[in-house]
Amino acid sequence: MNPRRRGVLVALLLALCTAAGCASVPETSTVQVLRQVGGGEDAMLPPGPVEGSNPLDLVRDFVFASGSSTERHGAARRFLAPEAEHWDDAAGLTVLDGQFDTVPAPGAASLSTGVTTIRIRGTAIGRLTSSGSFEPEQRTFQQDVTVVRRDGQWRISNLPPGVVVPLTVFRDNYKPVRTWFVDPVRRMVVADQRHVPSTPSRAQAARVMELLLAGPSPALQGAVVSLLPPGAQLRANVTVSADGALIVDLTRLGDLDEPSRMLLAAQVVLSLSEVNVGRVRLLADGEPLVPGRQDLTREDVAALSAVVQPAADVPGLVVAGGRVRQLSGPEPSAPLPGAVGDGAYDVESAASTVDGTRLAAVTRSGGRRSLVVGDGSGDVSAVSLTADTMTRPSWTPTGGEVWTVLDSAVVARVLVGDTAPPRTGQVNAEELAALGPIADLRLSRDGVRVLAVVGGGLHTGAVVRSIDGEVAIRNIRRLRPDDLGEVVAADWRSVDSAIAITRTGEMLVAQVSVDGLVVQPVLSNNLTPPLTAIAAASNRPLWVTDQTGVWSFGGGDQVAWRQVLGGAPDAVPLYPG
Repeated sequence: MNPRRRGVLVALLLALCTAAGCASVPETSTVQVLRQVGGGEDAMLPPGPVEGSNPLDLVRDFVFASGSSTERHGAARRFLAPEAEHWDDAAGLTVLDGQFDTVPAPGAASLSTGVTTIRIRGTAIGRLTSSGSFEPEQRTFQQDVTVVRRDGQWRISNLPPGVVVPLTVFRDNYKPVRTWFVDPVRRMVVADQRHVPSTPSRAQAARVMELLLAGPSPALQGAVVSLLPPGAQLRANVTVSADGALIVDLTRLGDLDEPSRMLLAAQVVLSLSEVNVGRVRLLADGEPLVPGRQDLTREDVAALSAVVQPAADVPGLVVAGGRVRQLSGPEPSAPLPGAVGDGAYDVESAASTVDGTRLAAVTRSGGRRSLVVGDGSGDVSAVSLTADTMTRPSWTPTGGEVWTVLDSAVVARVLVGDTAPPRTGQVNAEELAALGPIADLRLSRDGVRVLAVVGGGLHTGAVVRSIDGEVAIRNIRRLRPDDLGEVVAADWRSVDSAIAITRTGEMLVAQVSVDGLVVQPVLSNNLTPPLTAIAAASNRPLWVTDQTGVWSFGGGDQVAWRQVLGGAPDAVPLYPG
């Protein structure tokens, strides 16, 4: 059954079952599976108020209907009395988790008076901004609306600005898309998560272009730029040509050299591909933006994407018993050559670059930690960093920097070159450190974000690099504190999602979308808590360490975790990056 129709039927059944008091609407789960809403035919507006609804059911059904933004939330407006016609539905959208209630507000007038106040209460997980980005903020939510009886029917006569919807309704009505902006250092495009209405689908391309012209979301402000200057605009509405290409004609672009034109093309084409646009006729003042290339497809610009994944032939590793070993590849459990694998160092954790050519390792000696870096041959050299504690290292996509956190507070970066000795520097992480001790920090594989476990919470931040060489972590957001509880460690699964291990029994392993909108539990039935380490990468099995060793889970038809290294409760698995 169509999810929207199913939601309406649930609402109708509950309306029949609820006569008075509290109307509570549980959903199937407080956590949701990541998915994309299809871009098929445009759906019709949901039905309006049920004849004879009581105030509690009316307000509840209004909340469900508010998910559809078509015709300025036309479905929801059917629930309003004439005096509420100026409701400001553009003042932001609050997303609630898996349950909300409609109850009489304290002190509400009796229904016999023909006017009463109904309270919507639940837990908000964040809000969708006008930029199409989701801003996480888990908190208790309540909102009062006034309901009046006119001609025997109850209608809403007064309500605050903005829209309120449950998560499942939001995900039925909005499509997650990646808009693309430019990493100014690497001159490649990186993804920025947004959400656009799923209907009408014919309007999605225009909405994506609006988002691109408006610039990066607040989460990536300062970390990325756009090659669409502030004055850029469309010369005309986006249209489809007779031969099926989407025509995008831009103007006021300023002077762009050939590489910049290709980067701008990558921004537009990759963004539009998220809403099923296969071919773009990209023009600048009526002429092809890229000379000689009238139409462009995703394949034409894919090489400019900064999304980096470990190559299939680069093995995952594990640190166990003070040595670095292979955990996948032709010789599982075989120690790496050189000092990090033969016992010359007592290794606590490690990280390899995406291409596997460089390795960084945290070593222990006399209660202190030090960092060593080297190449794939096993040769390593010490870096002038020591501390009581160091987090597991993390590499930038180019392999030119490795980061670690000293004594749970100082984020250090080590610049590694082919010839010069490693040089140390510091990252401005004052905003992050102010939240508590930093237990884990991972750079995203496109290099523009960090994932950090701080004070037991899971946080994201943007890597902001200034022209004078300063590097800072900004735009920090905490993801789903009530659902995740105390987080132990985390890693990037992709540019869109992270995997975290927690001390919460109901969700020992969780997948979280990068903006915190969606939390999905991962099967943990045969793991022995507490879990201590996690490694993740796209198209690779998850690895976690429990009290018996390292376990692997690949999803799909797999019904339980499989142990890949036993008798190693201190093991730290790692994928390249």
